[in-house]
Amino acid sequence: MSRTLRLVHRSSALVLCVFLFQHIANHQVAIAGVDVHIGFMQTARAVYRMPFVEGVLLLCVCLQISTGVGSVARGWQRRHGAVAWLQACSGLYIAFFLLVHVSAVLFGRFALKLDTNFYFAAAGLHVDSVRMFFYPYYLLSIVAVGVHLGCALYWRAPSTRSRRAALAIPAFAGSVIAAVIVLSLGGFLQPVQIPAEYQSSYVGASGAP
Repeated sequence: MSRTLRLVHRSSALVLCVFLFQHIANHQVAIAGVDVHIGFMQTARAVYRMPFVEGVLLLCVCLQISTGVGSVARGWQRRHGAVAWLQACSGLYIAFFLLVHVSAVLFGRFALKLDTNFYFAAAGLHVDSVRMFFYPYYLLSIVAVGVHLGCALYWRAPSTRSRRAALAIPAFAGSVIAAVIVLSLGGFLQPVQIPAEYQSSYVGASGAP
């Protein structure tokens, strides 16, 4: 990746990380109840759904996907070592998740006219025919972020011991956070009753009436 593309990739990642930390915090407070989650989200939306801010976020998503996938493709033959492959594979999964998740949210919001809140994210985990997709889909997304961040820190650490810690700590933290979020969405940490309008988007998949 050229210096310019690397700068674009890192800059878009930094912007998205600011949103991601807020988004993760939003999901963490869901442990106190779905209403608490939705209240937190409504406050945050006053900022990130401002047209300019939302436009910047969507632009950063596009830049992150294109520069990340392009970098992996160009360096595929030259990639050596477990950490390099972890960085590439976690980056590809992040790109996949961003593409699918952002597209789904925009479709739900504008085509289905749904409030893309906790229930929108959780609905798939409560439908038998698709839950086995959505559990790993969400779990791996946060794990991949932790691993990808850890790999980036790994290359900048000054010693072997610090490199291991730089990779292990974000990866472990991402795994714990991912588990909490998925258990919360699945209704294992607090009661979750998915409204009918969210379940109806999976009628075809579930065979439900």
